[in-house]
Amino acid sequence: MLKSIIEATENFCIHQIRVPHAIFKDITKTRTLIAYIDIDIQKGQKHRVYIASDFNFMQRVSKLFLEEDKSDEETLIDMTLEIANLIVGSAKVIAEEANENTYTIGTPHFEKIDTFDFKYDQARLIKVENDELIIAIKELS
Repeated sequence: MLKSIIEATENFCIHQIRVPHAIFKDITKTRTLIAYIDIDIQKGQKHRVYIASDFNFMQRVSKLFLEEDKSDEETLIDMTLEIANLIVGSAKVIAEEANENTYTIGTPHFEKIDTFDFKYDQARLIKVENDELIIAIKELS
């Protein structure tokens, strides 16, 4: 599942942001905007997918989608929810096309603005220049 979510994130970086990115296994401890989406795999498992980004990454996205040079906190929260939905939704399509771990997705929820301190099973850090996005997955059942 992480594979399809990372592929969807890379597609977003390549086709939307259009700036080179790099992927790392170790995540950082910076202040982030954190959202999650719960997903149900057809095998009966439930997972939570966290999307956490620093303010600069989400401002980059806001500039792209809304053409705002300086978005307020509420707009950045909305962008975090939208990006969570876009990435996980795209990963769902990728998984279906590959016939791997097909799943249904829930509604994105905003968790908090703080250091990413949730327990997770797998995570990756995506860097676009100095901006950071964390993708983390936790099995719920």
